[in-house]
Amino acid sequence: MIRNYLKIAWRNLVKNKVYSFINIGGLAVGMAVAVLIGLWIYDELTYDRYHSHYDRIAQVMQHQTWNGEIGTQEANPAQMAEEIRHVYGSDFTYVLQASWNNDHTLTYGEKMFNKSGSYFEPEVPEMLTLHMLAGTRKGLEDMNSILLSASVAEAYFGSEEPIGKVLRMDNEVDLKVTGVYEDIPPNSSFADLKFIAPWSLYLNQNKWIAKMENPWGSNYTRTFAMISEKADMEKLSAKIGKVKFNKVNESEKRYKPIVFLHPMAKWHLFSDFKQGVNTGGAIDNVWLFGTIGFFVLILACINFMNLSTARSEKRAKEVGIRKSVGSVRTQLITQFFSESILIAVLAFLIAILLVAMTIPYFNDVAGKHTAFPWRQPLFWVAGVAFSLLTGVVEGLYPALFLSSFRPVAVLKGTFRIGRNASLPRKALVVLQFSISTILIIGTMIVYQQIQYAQNRPMGYNKSGLIWVSAAEEIHKHLDAVRTELITAGAITEIAESGSPITNVWNTNGGFDWEGKDPNQAVDFPNNAVTVEYGKTVGWTVKDGRDFSRDFATDSSAFILNEAAVTFIGLKEPLGKVIRWENKPYTIIGVVKDVILQSPYTPVRGAMWHLAKGKENVFMIRINPAAKPHEAMAKIEGVFRRLNPTAPFAANFVDEEYARKFGNEKRIGELSTFFAILAILISCLGLFGLASYVAEQRTKEIGIRKVLGASVANLWRMLSQDFVLLVVISSVISIPIAYTFAHRWLQQYDYRTTISWWTFAVAVVGAIVITLLTVSFQAIKASTANPVNSLRSE
Repeated sequence: MIRNYLKIAWRNLVKNKVYSFINIGGLAVGMAVAVLIGLWIYDELTYDRYHSHYDRIAQVMQHQTWNGEIGTQEANPAQMAEEIRHVYGSDFTYVLQASWNNDHTLTYGEKMFNKSGSYFEPEVPEMLTLHMLAGTRKGLEDMNSILLSASVAEAYFGSEEPIGKVLRMDNEVDLKVTGVYEDIPPNSSFADLKFIAPWSLYLNQNKWIAKMENPWGSNYTRTFAMISEKADMEKLSAKIGKVKFNKVNESEKRYKPIVFLHPMAKWHLFSDFKQGVNTGGAIDNVWLFGTIGFFVLILACINFMNLSTARSEKRAKEVGIRKSVGSVRTQLITQFFSESILIAVLAFLIAILLVAMTIPYFNDVAGKHTAFPWRQPLFWVAGVAFSLLTGVVEGLYPALFLSSFRPVAVLKGTFRIGRNASLPRKALVVLQFSISTILIIGTMIVYQQIQYAQNRPMGYNKSGLIWVSAAEEIHKHLDAVRTELITAGAITEIAESGSPITNVWNTNGGFDWEGKDPNQAVDFPNNAVTVEYGKTVGWTVKDGRDFSRDFATDSSAFILNEAAVTFIGLKEPLGKVIRWENKPYTIIGVVKDVILQSPYTPVRGAMWHLAKGKENVFMIRINPAAKPHEAMAKIEGVFRRLNPTAPFAANFVDEEYARKFGNEKRIGELSTFFAILAILISCLGLFGLASYVAEQRTKEIGIRKVLGASVANLWRMLSQDFVLLVVISSVISIPIAYTFAHRWLQQYDYRTTISWWTFAVAVVGAIVITLLTVSFQAIKASTANPVNSLRSE
């Protein structure tokens, strides 16, 4: 019986090629989108699942109150891990201290590369369940050891045995390779962990840590923990809340530190905090694209429903004859479901091909490394279930509708579908274009937000500005380097800085000024720079002056930004004194606000003072009159001559600033991609319906032409119903799109306004697309010879 159903279904598909192409093609595109989004969501939801104990691993973080707000940070004092182990050790399997993940120069013979890695306490391979390919997980017990990822080991040693080989790190210390671990996959928070060095080595290289007068007052390391099997993450998080508060001095207690555990299962999807409350994160994008995928698939199913019911008169005689010879309604329903499932299966096979062809482009846009799961049985089982479910959903309404025809009326020739029968089709078309219009409006607003933030005054000139990690040898000869490069025409200025202009690597408290509330805890980005910093980055001095070599007193001077002046409440800031750790600093200048962090948030109050030693980076302004590649070659030549043991790695500020918009750009590009596909699917449905309407009204068109109707009149007659439906869909979609866009924009403190013209452009665009889609069939029908349609009358 099933074989017979499928044979009839196949014959119907072959007989009606245009409608079959529209149904299968539209559904294949919709299913391809659903599969791509499904793979993307799977990658997001399985983030960090590579680590076997991911449900028991957490990062120790803290909330602190400063500048009147509650901030959340990953940085901790270096004593945090030891204190938690000492006080709450029975609740944890591991509590480990770690440095930040940074680039370090690793040298072996003639091979010298910058590789990213961290210093960790020895148990990290066990905690992260690293898959060791050589050596042992206990390889970090020796202070002069190092673990390498497989790709790094291959880069240095090729086919040689890596264990026992010696690498030199930062031209300072020799480390013996004691283990090689499998590269951690991209969907892990530790994907960039290309090597691991011992924490004991970090302490040995940074002897200032042991000499700190107030070790609990500085936050500069990370702390990770793995709770015991019987412990409850939430209860344990509350239990350790005061571990830092109980150790800091009275002045530090003003910051009200609250320590908590942030589970690894939430690191990626729930990473955002506001006023000490977790407000979500990447999970919002999961919901967004999951919803888009669902609705794009629904659009494709609507095409099948519409075309099936529109052609119901042609199927009416078939239903009447089947019922008259004894077929019951359940058999007819099964027949129609067989057709819809066959279409769904064929569409799924085409969708697989589409996914395989487009997944490289999709990965580029989405910033993923998703591979097609050809060898995953679970995927194919899910694919079959997905096809069957889609077939049932798209075939449900047509099956129930077509199987309900009365055979007597059909066979007597008195059967007519009736005017009300088209109402469901019209409603579905309205739904289709409502979804498409919402996607169009949403995409436009995403791009408006990106443009709004990109056009925000930055406070400096990013063009031709680079930064390079500071090296001791360059620092010692900085004046000579500056003179040589300026004379060579490669640069216009160079300066040292504690942080690159695109980020904040250091903040400080301990500030006091006249009129300050003694109980108020404050924290400012406080960057140490050399005299030429302002000229190098191109900031704008609004009041006062820049640092100068002509004033010896500048060693005890501050330059503030506008936000800092506003926060402190200084009406005439020049000459005022701010005490920092009980040392007086005079304000000599005020600069316009410089965007140091996110371009979507208000600028924080910040301060700059003159460096008293080597800082972290060199900021370099390339000469605009020089060719960039020639200037870079000269800069690299000087740096390599003075520091031959380290590779030269320049970071372009304009590229780093552009990366700040990466997430929003991905959302915009993916939304555009899906919106185009949604419109394409909707247009396929419209094309099919227009074709059907033109076919049904052939005789009417012929009579109207004989009576003198023009092509323009006939085109308007056939198009106006579809345009009306699109107008109705716009009326429905605009308030929905506005609501969602308004809610999405609320996550940004610095955000665009929603303009009326955005909706006008979307509506006009939808109408134009509709007219272009319908016009082909309308004009074709209008220009047909009426003799052909009326010769039998």
